[in-house]
Amino acid sequence: MVLDRSPSMQAVAAAGGESKLDTGRRQLADSLATLRAGRVLVVSDPAKGPEEVSSPAALVELATAGPIAAAADLPALLQSAYDFIRENAAGTTEIWICSDQRANDWKPDDGAWGGIRDAFAKLPQQVRIQLLAYAAPAKGNVAVRTANVRLESLGRDRRLVVTVAVSRQDDGERLTIPVKFEIGGVSTAVDVELTGREAVLKNHVIPLERSAAARGWGRVSIPADADMADNEFFFAYDEPPPRRSLIVAEDPAAARVLELVAGIAPDKAATPVDLVPPGGLPAAAWNEAAALFWQGPLPEGRDAQLVQAFLDRGGQAVFFAPDRPTTAEFAGCSWTEWTALAKPIAAESWRTDQDLLANTMAGSALPLGDVEVRRSCGLAGDLVPLASLPGGAALVARSSRAEGVTFVATTPAPRDSSLAAEGVVLYALAQRSIDRGLAVLGGAGQADAGPTAAEIAKACGDWMRLAGDAGSPSTEVGLHAGVFSCGDRLVAVNRPAAEDAALAVADDRIDGLFRGLSFQRITGTAGDTDSLVQEIWRAFLIAMLLALVAEGLLSLPRAVVADRAAKTARPLEAAA
Repeated sequence: MVLDRSPSMQAVAAAGGESKLDTGRRQLADSLATLRAGRVLVVSDPAKGPEEVSSPAALVELATAGPIAAAADLPALLQSAYDFIRENAAGTTEIWICSDQRANDWKPDDGAWGGIRDAFAKLPQQVRIQLLAYAAPAKGNVAVRTANVRLESLGRDRRLVVTVAVSRQDDGERLTIPVKFEIGGVSTAVDVELTGREAVLKNHVIPLERSAAARGWGRVSIPADADMADNEFFFAYDEPPPRRSLIVAEDPAAARVLELVAGIAPDKAATPVDLVPPGGLPAAAWNEAAALFWQGPLPEGRDAQLVQAFLDRGGQAVFFAPDRPTTAEFAGCSWTEWTALAKPIAAESWRTDQDLLANTMAGSALPLGDVEVRRSCGLAGDLVPLASLPGGAALVARSSRAEGVTFVATTPAPRDSSLAAEGVVLYALAQRSIDRGLAVLGGAGQADAGPTAAEIAKACGDWMRLAGDAGSPSTEVGLHAGVFSCGDRLVAVNRPAAEDAALAVADDRIDGLFRGLSFQRITGTAGDTDSLVQEIWRAFLIAMLLALVAEGLLSLPRAVVADRAAKTARPLEAAA
């Protein structure tokens, strides 16, 4: 059983009803017990691999099959299932996938799907894949999250300045959402009017008591609705660290532009920018920097080690194309060659739901389509495109092998693009990179539940929950929302932003991911009491009837067919 335990699977069809995840676990447990499954394994965390349960009924109460705040990774979960089948020489196997088909969980554009499909097709044993799909969206669901939290000091007084967004996946009636803030045991509330898909409460000021420490945490929440998993969001705060960034650039024109966009903070925070000369990387302020902006050949040797160590501790790196590409490879990627364009082109598509090019908090798309590209440099390797040019070449991409590594297949120099002249896109990309890098600096930070939070917890060694679900399994470090102490730091862990915006992948798109395999879909709804066995037999009977009809048609005597053809021809001959 491959379980999608992401926040969207906690949605219910009716108030007080059963969630999609709980419904799926119950239906699977009942059906597997009826079918007398010989051996049952659960795959819910790719980092742990399959977990065997004593009986199908045990699935319902299995703690590690419960809800989490992290996104699911369906390619990784299926890869884990395949590895177990191959390594253990399992016999005939049925894989049940329980999911709501959200795009950020399924990653249909991930290149891993082709390899997974081919691997299953080559297995000598029979493997049947069943998808129990709960794709219907949660009606009337509203999500809340904080976009920015900063601590400001005014003499002896301190205050928090918080930006909060409430959102839903479709337009609906005007709603008044009471947003509740809880800080240090003190609660306040403010109403937010939601008229479209998103409303932003920007720079809401919350005074702090003079006796309060500079470092602390809080929670923002809205009333319970169809999905309680997105009705709260945790945050941590502290005196802000400087927004320091490092710039390595071989082109002086590109260096000037990068220094400008990195040095203008969205608030009044200090923004030191260090221009690092050739050979100066060993002396750079790596421990104080949040982001690295690099225009030139990819780092090699000692330079590559320094950059990798910076990334390992949570720093962010953005690589712009070099003047002369080399064979160097970094984070599984390399530059190929420049293409001079007869006339400028613009990005044809880009990711608006997450990552560095995501829409603004107000829901507006970045004007990437207005940026002219006059020259582009090819990229090769393990990449996930974030923006593509006509023809499919990547304009912006991130490494799928290393966290925090982004590539831009041109430069901000005027001969290459209008990134500098248009400004907005490059500024957003730079400042968002710095924001991500700041998450690991200072005494407070934010992290997405999943691998990112798990790595922070692992590196910390002293990870203690201060707020959140106290009943979550201690073995699932980094997968649950809350506030945690990491030594002398505070880390707020929450669901990824894509969980609030991702739509369901179309059925035919998912069918294509399993093309050539034995694959069947069963549509479910939260709280459904129907038996999956009935659905399986219904599909089986339909297939049997179609087979019988086909067999009957193929069994018609040839003489009869020939005789009918002759009779049909006689009137035509008479007419002639």
